[in-house]
Amino acid sequence: MTEAKPYSTFESEFRVRPDDIDMFQHVHNSKYFDYVLAARYDQMERCYGMAMEKFMERGYGWVVKTAHVDYKRALTMGDHFTVTTGIESINDKGCRVKFSITKKDTGKVCCDGWFDYTMIDMQTGRGAKVPDDVIAHYSV
Repeated sequence: MTEAKPYSTFESEFRVRPDDIDMFQHVHNSKYFDYVLAARYDQMERCYGMAMEKFMERGYGWVVKTAHVDYKRALTMGDHFTVTTGIESINDKGCRVKFSITKKDTGKVCCDGWFDYTMIDMQTGRGAKVPDDVIAHYSV
């Protein structure tokens, strides 16, 4: 990704649910992906003012190309946590979104990392150029 510059970060709050727990009595690693995706969905509408549905109306979607997660400590049943995300870089091919998941009661990071998203044309399923107005809109 190119065009690295400071972008806004936003926060969403969640709570660990019973169906998030694995046989080791902590959140299953795959659920952290779900938490980040849920936070982005929330933040696209609430913070950026451009919900996923707006992309779909224009025939576009976002797919994860690459994901990197650095697990630091476990979340467990009933924990309240925040997911902080922000665009790290954006260009006409996609964007990199950095994230961290922090346990509310301790303030400690449970995991952090980044996702590379690629914009696709919903009709063809192939990569699409990110429109300039989208780049400008998300460069908050």
